[in-house]
Amino acid sequence: MEADYLVVLVTISTAEAGVALGRTLVEEGLAACIQVIPGGTAIYRWQGQLHTDAQAQLIIKTRRAVWPALQARILELHGDALPELLALPVADGLPAYLRWLVEMTPPRPLVEDREPGLAR
Repeated sequence: MEADYLVVLVTISTAEAGVALGRTLVEEGLAACIQVIPGGTAIYRWQGQLHTDAQAQLIIKTRRAVWPALQARILELHGDALPELLALPVADGLPAYLRWLVEMTPPRPLVEDREPGLAR
C-alpha cells in the first residue's frame, strides 16, 4: 500500500530562491508546508567534475495525490538542469496534522490535462 503523505526533499542554490519557490508551491496548493533550511553545502559529481556548492534544503510536506503536479511545477521553476527531487513516504503522523495537510493540498489535474491559460 502506498503512503498517502509525502515528505519531498529539494535542494536549491539560495535560501531566497527556496523561499520564492516554497511560497509559489504553497500558494498553488501543491504543498501544505515547506521549511527552507539555509547554510548547507553540497558535494557532488556532475559532468565529470567534482563540485562543492552552497545550497539550501527544502523540506516539503504534501500528498501523493498532488505529487505529479508538484513534481512538474518544481521542474518548471527550478533553475538546475537536474534538481534533487526525492519523495519519501510518511508512515504515520499526528491525525490532526494529516487532516490539515489534506485540506491544504486538494487533488490537482496533471499539467497536461489542463486547458491552456487556466490558472493552477
